Amino acid sequence: QVQPVESGGGLVQAGGSLRLSCAASGRTFSNYPMAWFRQAPGKERDFVAGISGNGGRTYYADVVKGRFTISRDNAKSTVFLQMNSLKPEDTAVYYCAATWRVDIPLGQQGYAYWGQGTQVTVSS
Repeated sequence: QVQPVESGGGLVQAGGSLRLSCAASGRTFSNYPMAWFRQAPGKERDFVAGISGNGGRTYYADVVKGRFTISRDNAKSTVFLQMNSLKPEDTAVYYCAATWRVDIPLGQQGYAYWGQGTQVTVSS
């Protein structure tokens, strides 16, 4: 099993940057594709970015493509989300998730393990 724990959220002005981290316990961390989702108040939880177990494949939602970068350090069992050029509409709780599947699911139902989330607030 994998237990993700997110950190790095906070308040930032529009145009600024934040780096989220997700530390995941579990011996076989490198076996698991990981992803970031986000949920704004009153909205669905949406896929943001995903990365394969060895980091060789990444996938991004169109709304963050070119601004966000997902990466992982398997030696430290950590996944990162570098967020640049932040916009007020990026404000949400960001969740880290892990899946036992080989592919990178785009829907939250594809992920078995979830962190508690970290708040990101972007002011205009």
